[in-house]
Amino acid sequence: KQWYQRRVAITAGIPTATANVEHELGTSQMFISRYTALVERQQEEKLEEPDPELLRQCIINCRQHETFLQVLLRDINTATDQVAVLERDLRSILIQLQNTIQSKTAVPTNQVYPRFISLAKIWTGFQDEMVLLSVISNIQANLEPFAKSHNEVLPDARIQDLLTGLIIRSDVERVAETSGIEQRVQHAPQFKNLEFLFPETTKNFVKLPLQYKGFCGFSIAAHDRLLLPGNPLVGVLRYKDHFFCFANRDGALKFAADPDKYIARIAEAAKRSPELIQLLDLHMQFSTITPYGKSAEPGHMIEKPITKRDSGIQTEVHPIESYIDPKYEWNEWELRRKAIKLANLRTRLTHSVQTDGSNYKRDNATQIYLPREKGSQTKREHGTSVPKPSVYIAGLRGCPSTTTEAYKVDLTLNVDAHNDICD
Repeated sequence: KQWYQRRVAITAGIPTATANVEHELGTSQMFISRYTALVERQQEEKLEEPDPELLRQCIINCRQHETFLQVLLRDINTATDQVAVLERDLRSILIQLQNTIQSKTAVPTNQVYPRFISLAKIWTGFQDEMVLLSVISNIQANLEPFAKSHNEVLPDARIQDLLTGLIIRSDVERVAETSGIEQRVQHAPQFKNLEFLFPETTKNFVKLPLQYKGFCGFSIAAHDRLLLPGNPLVGVLRYKDHFFCFANRDGALKFAADPDKYIARIAEAAKRSPELIQLLDLHMQFSTITPYGKSAEPGHMIEKPITKRDSGIQTEVHPIESYIDPKYEWNEWELRRKAIKLANLRTRLTHSVQTDGSNYKRDNATQIYLPREKGSQTKREHGTSVPKPSVYIAGLRGCPSTTTEAYKVDLTLNVDAHNDICD
Protein backbone atom coordinates (compact mmCIF):
# COMPACT_ATOMS: atom_id res chain seq x y z
CA LYS A 1 0.00 0.00 0.00
CA GLN A 2 2.80 2.41 0.88
CA TRP A 3 4.50 1.54 -2.39
CA TYR A 4 1.34 2.35 -4.28
CA GLN A 5 0.76 5.64 -2.42
CA ARG A 6 4.35 6.72 -3.00
CA ARG A 7 4.20 5.99 -6.71
CA VAL A 8 0.87 7.76 -7.09
CA ALA A 9 2.17 10.83 -5.24
CA ILE A 10 5.22 11.04 -7.45
CA THR A 11 3.29 10.38 -10.63
CA ALA A 12 0.83 13.16 -9.79
CA GLY A 13 3.39 15.53 -8.27
CA ILE A 14 5.72 15.77 -11.26
CA PRO A 15 3.13 17.03 -13.79
CA THR A 16 1.74 19.46 -11.22
CA ALA A 17 5.18 20.88 -10.42
CA THR A 18 6.00 21.12 -14.12
CA ALA A 19 2.79 22.98 -14.87
CA ASN A 20 3.32 25.44 -12.01
CA VAL A 21 6.88 26.24 -13.04
CA GLU A 22 5.94 26.60 -16.71
CA HIS A 23 3.06 28.95 -15.77
CA GLU A 24 5.38 31.14 -13.69
CA LEU A 25 7.98 31.05 -16.47
CA GLY A 26 5.43 32.18 -19.06
CA THR A 27 4.28 35.03 -16.81
CA SER A 28 7.82 36.20 -16.25
CA GLN A 29 8.59 36.10 -19.99
CA MET A 30 5.42 38.11 -20.67
CA PHE A 31 6.60 40.88 -18.34
CA ILE A 32 10.04 40.79 -19.98
CA SER A 33 8.47 41.31 -23.41
CA ARG A 34 6.38 44.23 -22.15
CA TYR A 35 9.25 46.02 -20.40
CA THR A 36 11.57 45.48 -23.37
CA ALA A 37 9.02 47.01 -25.74
CA LEU A 38 8.70 50.05 -23.47
CA VAL A 39 12.48 50.53 -23.36
CA GLU A 40 12.75 50.32 -27.14
CA ARG A 41 9.95 52.89 -27.48
CA GLN A 42 11.71 55.24 -25.07
CA GLN A 43 14.94 54.99 -27.06
CA GLU A 44 13.18 55.74 -30.34
CA GLU A 45 10.96 58.59 -29.11
CA LYS A 46 13.29 59.95 -26.39
CA LEU A 47 10.70 59.54 -23.64
CA GLU A 48 11.38 59.83 -19.93
CA GLU A 49 8.21 58.26 -18.57
CA PRO A 50 8.29 55.82 -16.88
CA ASP A 51 11.73 56.06 -15.35
CA PRO A 52 14.22 54.33 -17.76
CA GLU A 53 16.37 53.14 -14.87
CA LEU A 54 13.34 51.62 -13.20
CA LEU A 55 12.38 49.77 -16.40
CA ARG A 56 15.86 48.28 -16.75
CA GLN A 57 15.83 47.16 -13.14
CA CYS A 58 12.48 45.45 -13.76
CA ILE A 59 13.89 43.67 -16.82
CA ILE A 60 16.90 42.46 -14.85
CA ASN A 61 14.64 41.28 -12.04
CA CYS A 62 12.44 39.33 -14.44
CA ARG A 63 15.47 37.85 -16.20
CA GLN A 64 16.77 36.61 -12.86
CA HIS A 65 13.39 35.06 -12.10
CA GLU A 66 13.34 33.46 -15.54
CA THR A 67 16.81 31.97 -15.01
CA PHE A 68 15.82 30.47 -11.65
CA LEU A 69 12.65 28.98 -13.09
CA GLN A 70 14.59 27.44 -15.98
CA VAL A 71 16.93 25.80 -13.47
CA LEU A 72 13.95 24.42 -11.55
CA LEU A 73 12.36 23.16 -14.77
CA ARG A 74 15.57 21.33 -15.70
CA ASP A 75 15.65 19.73 -12.26
CA ILE A 76 12.03 18.59 -12.68
CA ASN A 77 12.84 17.07 -16.07
CA THR A 78 15.81 15.27 -14.55
CA ALA A 79 13.58 13.98 -11.76
CA THR A 80 11.05 12.78 -14.36
CA ASP A 81 13.72 10.76 -16.15
CA GLN A 82 14.94 9.34 -12.85
CA VAL A 83 11.44 8.29 -11.84
CA ALA A 84 11.00 6.56 -15.19
CA VAL A 85 14.23 4.61 -14.58
CA LEU A 86 13.06 3.65 -11.09
CA GLU A 87 9.70 2.49 -12.46
CA ARG A 88 11.43 0.31 -15.03
CA ASP A 89 13.77 -1.18 -12.43
CA LEU A 90 10.83 -1.82 -10.09
CA ARG A 91 8.90 -3.77 -12.70
CA SER A 92 11.99 -5.80 -13.56
CA ILE A 93 12.70 -6.75 -9.93
CA LEU A 94 9.04 -7.60 -9.21
CA ILE A 95 9.00 -9.93 -12.22
CA GLN A 96 12.21 -11.56 -11.01
CA LEU A 97 10.75 -12.03 -7.52
CA GLN A 98 7.60 -13.53 -8.95
CA ASN A 99 9.60 -15.97 -11.06
CA THR A 100 11.80 -16.86 -8.09
CA ILE A 101 9.10 -17.38 -5.46
CA GLN A 102 6.09 -18.54 -7.52
CA SER A 103 4.25 -21.08 -5.31
CA LYS A 104 7.21 -22.28 -3.32
CA THR A 105 6.89 -22.60 0.43
CA ALA A 106 10.61 -22.02 1.02
CA VAL A 107 13.10 -20.05 -1.05
CA PRO A 108 16.88 -19.83 -0.47
CA THR A 109 17.94 -16.54 1.06
CA ASN A 110 20.76 -16.06 -1.44
CA GLN A 111 18.13 -15.84 -4.18
CA VAL A 112 15.62 -13.56 -2.44
CA TYR A 113 17.67 -11.18 -0.30
CA PRO A 114 19.50 -9.49 -3.24
CA ARG A 115 16.08 -8.71 -4.76
CA PHE A 116 14.87 -7.21 -1.49
CA ILE A 117 18.02 -5.10 -1.22
CA SER A 118 17.39 -3.77 -4.74
CA LEU A 119 13.80 -2.99 -3.78
CA ALA A 120 15.04 -1.04 -0.75
CA LYS A 121 17.32 1.06 -2.99
CA ILE A 122 14.41 1.78 -5.33
CA TRP A 123 12.26 2.79 -2.35
CA THR A 124 14.99 5.15 -1.21
CA GLY A 125 15.19 6.56 -4.74
CA PHE A 126 11.46 7.31 -4.77
CA GLN A 127 11.79 9.03 -1.41
CA ASP A 128 14.66 11.20 -2.73
CA GLU A 129 12.61 12.27 -5.71
CA MET A 130 9.69 13.15 -3.43
CA VAL A 131 11.99 15.30 -1.30
CA LEU A 132 13.37 16.97 -4.45
CA LEU A 133 9.86 17.85 -5.67
CA SER A 134 9.05 19.28 -2.25
CA VAL A 135 12.20 21.41 -2.26
CA ILE A 136 11.45 22.69 -5.78
CA SER A 137 7.93 23.64 -4.75
CA ASN A 138 9.24 25.52 -1.70
CA ILE A 139 11.80 27.39 -3.80
CA GLN A 140 9.13 28.38 -6.29
CA ALA A 141 6.90 29.66 -3.49
CA ASN A 142 9.77 31.65 -1.97
CA LEU A 143 10.57 33.25 -5.35
CA GLU A 144 7.09 34.66 -5.83
CA PRO A 145 7.50 37.74 -3.56
CA PHE A 146 10.69 38.72 -5.39
CA ALA A 147 9.14 38.12 -8.81
CA LYS A 148 6.11 40.29 -8.05
CA SER A 149 8.08 43.21 -6.63
CA HIS A 150 8.11 44.97 -10.02
CA ASN A 151 4.29 44.98 -10.01
CA GLU A 152 4.36 47.24 -6.97
CA VAL A 153 6.48 49.95 -8.63
CA LEU A 154 4.88 49.51 -12.08
CA PRO A 155 1.21 48.51 -11.64
CA ASP A 156 -0.42 46.57 -14.42
CA ALA A 157 -2.98 49.31 -15.12
CA ARG A 158 -0.22 51.83 -15.73
CA ILE A 159 1.67 49.44 -17.98
CA GLN A 160 -1.43 48.71 -20.08
CA ASP A 161 -1.84 52.43 -20.84
CA LEU A 162 1.79 52.71 -21.92
CA LEU A 163 1.58 49.62 -24.12
CA THR A 164 -1.19 51.02 -26.28
CA GLY A 165 -0.14 50.82 -29.93
CA LEU A 166 3.06 48.87 -29.25
CA ILE A 167 3.99 45.58 -30.89
CA ILE A 168 5.11 43.20 -28.15
CA ARG A 169 7.52 40.53 -29.29
CA SER A 170 8.68 37.59 -27.21
CA ASP A 171 12.23 36.23 -27.20
CA VAL A 172 11.20 33.39 -29.52
CA GLU A 173 9.74 35.84 -32.04
CA ARG A 174 12.83 38.04 -31.93
CA VAL A 175 15.08 35.09 -32.64
CA ALA A 176 12.82 33.90 -35.45
CA GLU A 177 12.98 37.33 -37.15
CA THR A 178 16.79 37.15 -37.43
CA SER A 179 17.15 33.48 -38.33
CA GLY A 180 17.11 33.92 -42.11
CA ILE A 181 20.13 33.69 -44.37
CA GLU A 182 19.87 37.38 -45.29
CA GLN A 183 20.25 38.32 -41.59
CA ARG A 184 23.61 36.63 -41.22
CA VAL A 185 26.93 38.44 -40.99
CA GLN A 186 28.48 38.21 -44.42
CA HIS A 187 32.19 38.01 -45.12
CA ALA A 188 33.80 41.10 -43.58
CA PRO A 189 37.40 41.56 -44.77
CA GLN A 190 37.89 44.56 -42.47
CA PHE A 191 37.96 42.21 -39.46
CA LYS A 192 41.23 40.42 -40.16
CA ASN A 193 41.88 38.99 -36.71
CA LEU A 194 38.24 38.09 -35.97
CA GLU A 195 36.16 35.13 -37.05
CA PHE A 196 32.42 34.55 -37.26
CA LEU A 197 31.25 30.97 -36.78
CA PHE A 198 28.19 29.39 -38.38
CA PRO A 199 26.45 26.00 -38.00
CA GLU A 200 27.58 24.81 -41.43
CA THR A 201 31.27 25.49 -40.82
CA THR A 202 31.64 24.71 -37.10
CA LYS A 203 31.54 21.33 -35.41
CA ASN A 204 29.39 21.11 -32.24
CA PHE A 205 28.02 24.59 -32.95
CA VAL A 206 25.15 24.23 -30.47
CA LYS A 207 27.60 23.39 -27.64
CA LEU A 208 29.68 26.58 -27.93
CA PRO A 209 30.07 28.30 -24.51
CA LEU A 210 28.43 31.63 -25.32
CA GLN A 211 29.39 34.68 -23.28
CA TYR A 212 26.81 36.59 -21.22
CA LYS A 213 24.60 33.48 -21.03
CA GLY A 214 23.57 33.94 -24.66
CA PHE A 215 22.42 37.57 -24.36
CA CYS A 216 23.44 40.14 -26.95
CA GLY A 217 26.63 41.86 -25.82
CA PHE A 218 26.05 44.88 -28.06
CA SER A 219 22.60 45.67 -26.61
CA ILE A 220 23.94 45.38 -23.05
CA ALA A 221 26.73 47.88 -23.75
CA ALA A 222 25.09 50.24 -26.24
CA HIS A 223 21.55 50.35 -24.81
CA ASP A 224 22.40 50.58 -21.11
CA ARG A 225 21.94 47.03 -19.75
CA LEU A 226 19.12 46.04 -22.10
CA LEU A 227 19.02 42.24 -22.03
CA LEU A 228 18.03 40.91 -25.44
CA PRO A 229 18.45 37.26 -26.44
CA GLY A 230 21.24 36.60 -28.92
CA ASN A 231 20.71 34.55 -32.05
CA PRO A 232 23.70 32.28 -32.83
CA LEU A 233 22.44 31.90 -36.44
CA VAL A 234 23.37 35.55 -37.07
CA GLY A 235 26.99 34.59 -36.45
CA VAL A 236 29.01 33.78 -33.37
CA LEU A 237 32.02 36.05 -32.97
CA ARG A 238 35.18 34.35 -31.77
CA TYR A 239 37.47 36.81 -29.97
CA LYS A 240 40.31 35.82 -27.63
CA ASP A 241 38.92 32.30 -27.29
CA HIS A 242 35.54 33.68 -26.20
CA PHE A 243 32.30 33.38 -28.15
CA PHE A 244 29.76 36.21 -28.47
CA CYS A 245 26.30 36.09 -30.06
CA PHE A 246 24.13 39.05 -31.06
CA ALA A 247 20.49 39.94 -31.58
CA ASN A 248 21.00 41.24 -35.15
CA ARG A 249 23.64 41.73 -37.81
CA ASP A 250 24.19 45.47 -37.22
CA GLY A 251 24.99 44.87 -33.56
CA ALA A 252 27.42 42.11 -34.47
CA LEU A 253 29.32 44.32 -36.93
CA LYS A 254 29.53 47.26 -34.48
CA PHE A 255 30.70 45.00 -31.69
CA ALA A 256 33.34 43.40 -33.92
CA ALA A 257 34.70 46.83 -34.86
CA ASP A 258 35.98 47.38 -31.29
CA PRO A 259 35.28 44.41 -28.98
CA ASP A 260 37.45 45.66 -26.11
CA LYS A 261 35.44 48.88 -25.84
CA TYR A 262 32.11 47.07 -25.56
CA ILE A 263 33.50 44.47 -23.13
CA ALA A 264 34.73 47.30 -20.89
CA ARG A 265 31.29 48.97 -21.07
CA ILE A 266 29.61 45.76 -19.99
CA ALA A 267 31.97 45.54 -17.02
CA GLU A 268 31.09 49.13 -16.05
CA ALA A 269 27.38 48.31 -16.37
CA ALA A 270 27.87 45.34 -14.04
CA LYS A 271 29.41 47.69 -11.47
CA ARG A 272 26.22 49.76 -11.57
CA SER A 273 24.04 46.63 -11.33
CA PRO A 274 26.05 43.95 -9.47
CA GLU A 275 23.30 41.37 -9.99
CA LEU A 276 24.46 41.14 -13.62
CA ILE A 277 27.72 39.51 -12.55
CA GLN A 278 26.04 36.25 -11.66
CA LEU A 279 23.23 36.59 -14.19
CA LEU A 280 25.56 37.07 -17.19
CA ASP A 281 28.45 35.03 -15.78
CA LEU A 282 30.84 38.00 -15.88
CA HIS A 283 33.62 36.25 -14.01
CA MET A 284 36.00 36.98 -16.86
CA GLN A 285 35.96 40.66 -15.83
CA PHE A 286 35.51 40.01 -12.08
CA SER A 287 37.99 37.24 -11.25
CA THR A 288 37.58 37.60 -7.46
CA ILE A 289 33.95 36.39 -7.61
CA THR A 290 33.42 32.65 -7.76
CA PRO A 291 30.46 31.43 -9.84
CA TYR A 292 27.92 29.40 -7.89
CA GLY A 293 27.70 26.64 -10.45
CA LYS A 294 31.45 25.92 -10.39
CA SER A 295 31.99 25.98 -6.66
CA ALA A 296 28.87 24.23 -5.41
CA GLU A 297 29.22 20.75 -4.03
CA PRO A 298 27.63 17.88 -5.96
CA GLY A 299 23.99 17.47 -4.99
CA HIS A 300 23.62 21.04 -3.68
CA MET A 301 21.71 23.47 -5.87
CA ILE A 302 22.20 26.53 -3.66
CA GLU A 303 25.48 27.47 -2.07
CA LYS A 304 26.20 29.91 0.70
CA PRO A 305 28.09 32.94 -0.69
CA ILE A 306 31.74 33.21 0.20
CA THR A 307 32.60 36.42 2.03
CA LYS A 308 36.01 37.85 1.24
CA ARG A 309 37.89 40.87 2.46
CA ASP A 310 41.26 42.50 1.94
CA SER A 311 43.82 42.21 4.71
CA GLY A 312 47.46 43.16 5.12
CA ILE A 313 50.33 42.35 7.41
CA GLN A 314 53.72 43.95 7.95
CA THR A 315 56.82 41.96 8.85
CA GLU A 316 60.51 42.67 9.22
CA VAL A 317 62.65 42.51 6.15
CA HIS A 318 64.81 39.76 7.64
CA PRO A 319 63.02 38.36 10.70
CA ILE A 320 65.65 35.61 11.05
CA GLU A 321 69.22 36.82 11.36
CA SER A 322 71.60 35.37 8.84
CA TYR A 323 74.17 33.04 10.34
CA ILE A 324 77.22 31.76 8.53
CA ASP A 325 79.00 28.89 10.22
CA PRO A 326 82.74 29.21 9.51
CA LYS A 327 83.19 25.54 10.36
CA TYR A 328 80.52 24.32 7.96
CA GLU A 329 81.74 21.61 5.65
CA TRP A 330 79.75 20.18 2.74
CA ASN A 331 82.27 17.48 1.80
CA GLU A 332 81.33 14.16 3.37
CA TRP A 333 84.91 12.87 3.24
CA GLU A 334 86.21 15.94 5.01
CA LEU A 335 83.65 15.41 7.76
CA ARG A 336 84.80 11.81 8.11
CA ARG A 337 88.41 12.95 8.33
CA LYS A 338 87.56 15.37 11.11
CA ALA A 339 85.58 12.68 12.91
CA ILE A 340 88.55 10.28 12.77
CA LYS A 341 90.83 13.03 14.00
CA LEU A 342 88.57 13.72 16.97
CA ALA A 343 88.39 10.00 17.70
CA ASN A 344 92.20 9.77 17.75
CA LEU A 345 92.46 12.75 20.10
CA ARG A 346 90.56 10.80 22.73
CA THR A 347 93.60 8.53 23.22
CA ARG A 348 96.11 11.39 23.39
CA LEU A 349 97.45 13.38 26.39
CA THR A 350 98.89 16.89 26.43
CA HIS A 351 101.78 17.70 28.87
CA SER A 352 103.03 21.21 29.69
CA VAL A 353 105.59 22.65 32.21
CA GLN A 354 106.16 26.20 33.32
CA THR A 355 109.31 27.42 35.16
CA ASP A 356 110.22 30.57 37.01
CA GLY A 357 112.39 31.70 34.14
CA SER A 358 109.81 31.13 31.47
CA ASN A 359 107.09 32.77 33.51
CA TYR A 360 108.56 36.25 32.96
CA LYS A 361 109.63 35.77 29.43
CA ARG A 362 107.56 37.38 26.84
CA ASP A 363 107.99 39.08 23.54
CA ASN A 364 107.83 42.81 23.77
CA ALA A 365 108.14 45.43 21.11
CA THR A 366 107.98 49.21 21.05
CA GLN A 367 108.20 51.88 18.44
CA ILE A 368 109.88 55.25 18.84
CA TYR A 369 110.39 58.25 16.67
CA LEU A 370 114.06 59.21 16.26
CA PRO A 371 115.01 62.86 17.06
CA ARG A 372 115.55 65.00 14.05
CA GLU A 373 118.54 67.22 13.42
CA LYS A 374 117.88 70.90 12.98
CA GLY A 375 120.17 73.86 12.71
CA SER A 376 120.16 77.57 11.97
CA GLN A 377 122.83 80.09 10.89
CA THR A 378 123.15 83.77 11.81
CA LYS A 379 125.31 86.53 10.43
CA ARG A 380 127.55 86.82 13.49
CA GLU A 381 128.88 84.71 16.24
CA HIS A 382 128.87 85.86 19.83
CA GLY A 383 129.63 84.09 23.02
CA THR A 384 130.40 84.69 26.70
CA SER A 385 132.57 82.88 29.21
CA VAL A 386 132.52 83.02 33.00
CA PRO A 387 135.11 81.68 35.39
CA LYS A 388 134.55 78.22 36.76
CA PRO A 389 134.10 78.26 40.54
CA SER A 390 136.97 76.50 42.36
CA VAL A 391 136.40 76.17 46.09
CA TYR A 392 138.29 73.70 48.23
CA ILE A 393 137.97 72.71 51.88
CA ALA A 394 141.30 72.10 53.67
CA GLY A 395 142.01 70.46 57.02
CA LEU A 396 139.59 67.54 56.80
CA ARG A 397 142.21 64.87 57.26
CA GLY A 398 143.82 64.33 60.65
CA CYS A 399 144.29 62.00 63.54
CA PRO A 400 141.21 60.64 65.12
CA SER A 401 142.42 61.64 68.52
CA THR A 402 142.94 65.25 67.68
CA THR A 403 140.40 67.84 66.59
CA THR A 404 140.80 69.06 63.05
CA GLU A 405 140.10 72.54 61.79
CA ALA A 406 138.68 72.82 58.37
CA TYR A 407 138.71 76.03 56.35
CA LYS A 408 137.58 76.90 52.88
CA VAL A 409 140.01 78.01 50.21
CA ASP A 410 138.44 79.89 47.30
CA LEU A 411 140.63 79.75 44.19
CA THR A 412 138.00 81.15 41.78
CA LEU A 413 139.38 83.82 39.49
CA ASN A 414 137.51 87.06 39.09
CA VAL A 415 135.93 87.93 35.76
CA ASP A 416 138.60 90.33 34.58
CA ALA A 417 141.45 87.95 35.29
CA HIS A 418 139.58 85.16 33.59
CA ASN A 419 138.95 87.26 30.49
CA ASP A 420 142.57 88.20 30.30
CA ILE A 421 143.63 84.58 30.47
CA CYS A 422 141.13 83.66 27.78
CA ASP A 423 142.22 86.44 25.47
